[in-house]
Amino acid sequence: MKKEYMRADHCVYLCDYHIVLVTKYRRNAIANEGIWEHLKQKFYEVTEHYPRLRIKEINHDTNHVHMLISIPPQESVGSVVRLLKTNTSRNLKTQFAFLKKLYWGTDGIWSDGYFVSTVGVDQDTIKRYIENQGNADGGQTAQLFG
Repeated sequence: MKKEYMRADHCVYLCDYHIVLVTKYRRNAIANEGIWEHLKQKFYEVTEHYPRLRIKEINHDTNHVHMLISIPPQESVGSVVRLLKTNTSRNLKTQFAFLKKLYWGTDGIWSDGYFVSTVGVDQDTIKRYIENQGNADGGQTAQLFG
């Protein structure tokens, strides 16, 4: 996958994250493909309202969702996760009544926690780039980050 640098006011960035959202109690709430398609649509709707968020890849298992998402440096990962969970949870329980029974007495369908890992330019590439500073630019920037 080609690295895509994003531009914003006064910065250029590559802030990609692997995020995993797990259903509450690890219940198999996403076992149905209809639920998955609806849930995926809701995730993408969030990015329509927040265009600097970009979901690059998304998939699921019966009790969790994996996504590769670009988040601008002005936003915290935690606030984006909260945004995604809040907007999808409320809607799913409205659309699929059985989820109200499955998660009786609780507001959401997502567990409180999440997994996140950064994805992007690896440490060796950055180290080589820094080591080569001051040398005549023979196009190493394009080679390292292209």
